[in-house]
Amino acid sequence: MLDSKTKRKTQGFTLFELMIVLSVVMILGAISVPTMMATFNDIKLRYIASDLSGLLQSARIQAVRKNTFYSVQAGVQAGSPIYYIDKPTTGYTAGDILLPIDPAVTITQGPITTAPNAAAFLTSLSFTVDPAADPPSFSARGLPCVGSANACPQVAGQGFVMFMSRAAVIGNIPWAAVVVNPSAHIQVWTCDKAGNWIQRD
Repeated sequence: MLDSKTKRKTQGFTLFELMIVLSVVMILGAISVPTMMATFNDIKLRYIASDLSGLLQSARIQAVRKNTFYSVQAGVQAGSPIYYIDKPTTGYTAGDILLPIDPAVTITQGPITTAPNAAAFLTSLSFTVDPAADPPSFSARGLPCVGSANACPQVAGQGFVMFMSRAAVIGNIPWAAVVVNPSAHIQVWTCDKAGNWIQRD
């Protein structure tokens, strides 16, 4: 026969103990969920920046292969934002290579002041950013140029920067940038919480 002490030990947790455990779990969740959400937002923006970098590289390769100039332009398809490869000033047509863009992402071409430490970042690139915020274009030699309907002249020492931000669910707004320097090297940069820009590739 079991005595009263043994019975008490096999009865399980008390309501008070369960309340303590539940309180600890809720506190840990309140601490970790915002960090996880901010990290997820950051990673998603990096993927989009990397995809846009790949689209720019595809435009460059296509320009060289077809011995003409091509541009990466913003557009809309089925009500959603896209970037696509075509001749400058040409609207999207079926068959153009395209990249769907998350509607929560804002992409701004050219020099801007809203990104963290934007002026210092642009100075560190050591080239002139296209001041007219033209769509990034590539000549038949694969070099950045300013495209129009019939021509794509190169401007010595000039390249393109596309800043990207994603609406913050919790915490700071994440920022990234895709850079095309005058020698057509395409780089992805991200900005940390302290406002430092870090090259990713």
